[in-house]
Amino acid sequence: MFSHRSPRIATILATLFGCLLTLLFAPLLNSQNLEHPNIVLIFCDDLGYGDLGAYGSLVNRTPRIDGLAEDGMIFTDFYSSSPVCTPSRASLLTGCYARRVDMHEDQTGHWVLIPRSVRGLNPEELTIAEALKSVGYATACIGKWHLGDQPDHLPTRHGFDTYYGIPYSNDMQQANRGDPPLPLVCQETVFEAPADQSTLTQRYTDEAIKFIEANRGNPFFLYLPHTFPHLPLFASTKFKDKSANGRYGDSVEEIDWSTGKILDTLGRLGIEQKTLVIFTSDNGSNGRNGGSNDPLSGRKGSTMEGGMRVPMIASWPERIPAASICNELATTMDFLPTFCAITEAEEPKLPIDGHDIRPLLFGEEGAESPYDVLFYYRRRQLQAVRWEDWKYHMELGETHPNWTTPEILAEGRPAKLVNLDSDLQETTDLSNQYPEIIKRMKTLAQEAVQKFGNGNADGSLQRNSIDLPNAKAMTLKN
Repeated sequence: MFSHRSPRIATILATLFGCLLTLLFAPLLNSQNLEHPNIVLIFCDDLGYGDLGAYGSLVNRTPRIDGLAEDGMIFTDFYSSSPVCTPSRASLLTGCYARRVDMHEDQTGHWVLIPRSVRGLNPEELTIAEALKSVGYATACIGKWHLGDQPDHLPTRHGFDTYYGIPYSNDMQQANRGDPPLPLVCQETVFEAPADQSTLTQRYTDEAIKFIEANRGNPFFLYLPHTFPHLPLFASTKFKDKSANGRYGDSVEEIDWSTGKILDTLGRLGIEQKTLVIFTSDNGSNGRNGGSNDPLSGRKGSTMEGGMRVPMIASWPERIPAASICNELATTMDFLPTFCAITEAEEPKLPIDGHDIRPLLFGEEGAESPYDVLFYYRRRQLQAVRWEDWKYHMELGETHPNWTTPEILAEGRPAKLVNLDSDLQETTDLSNQYPEIIKRMKTLAQEAVQKFGNGNADGSLQRNSIDLPNAKAMTLKN
């Protein structure tokens, strides 16, 4: 379902056959010229559904991001595949549920990869960068990676020509665990440790602009996964203590500034018309220090809507309708197949879970979500299922014929059926009123378990990640 301000379409009359041919083929030629747009994907860390002005925030000033929404499309029902960092990033780059590619947790059972983790993406998995690189794109990852800090796991081994950033979360420098000082990396070399976090957003922006300028004449893919507003919070001198929402607001407003600088660069170089810009987040806010998931319930780390439903704004002048809203369900897993379709890049040979959402992006009449069902995984455990507007919260630890009993990660939560159309807070249990819906939901959940696994049991469609021996910490070389 869409709403937008429809532009007036001029009526063209042609009397000469030659002129008619020209007019008929001109749109096709323009379309072909746009088949290889530049793509800028801005991916925040722990930014909540309610943290942007375009999504209702009254405390964070985000005029440039809000302007991006005015120029493009807001998605109201857009999801990350996971409520935490590593699995959500694996899903974004591969188009798969994290359990399918075995990146749902660290090999030690930790929620996410930590310094010196041996685990990383299997090189047989096609990433967005590899797909676009195959059709001539320059590719850069600038920011937080969090898919493995060993050389074979870094962005430069997964299709990115350029890497500049930190390899994992900015709170991962625990001396008692043996973590090294937080490394700032260029390509595969640490050049600063500990990283000066107060200048990270500014330096990411500078590097992003350099990359755009260097590749203005050919198609490029810029993946900009920001470090913030993940805790601990930092902001540069220009933004520190300047917001009405503490250090959280400072960091969000600096990201807004960063977005504006990138948009200004595209405009200055005259390439904004052929650039698709996407702004979203890896999961919901943790709900502390000023973050908001309003009007959703729950927070980062949970399978409530606030943990996994995230803001998503997409802009591509003359292709994506301006000031439009999409209420259809879509996910970060859709970026890979959609980008492949737009650029005619070869699609992954291995099965994926995302979909080509061009009909949604382009506001096609009657376009609907390609999802029949969405599975909410938290670490190794399937915890909820969405079908249409129905969401079934499974009883944690419940058993079912042919299921392997998962570990109980949150004892005492009963099963619950809610309708998201009327109950975004997920408070009203409708289980007793709709037994036929419960039956369908349990069948869908069982299908997920069979495909992707649950608890310690693998699914039939799961693939292996790569665990490397003899992991070493990334440290500054003397």
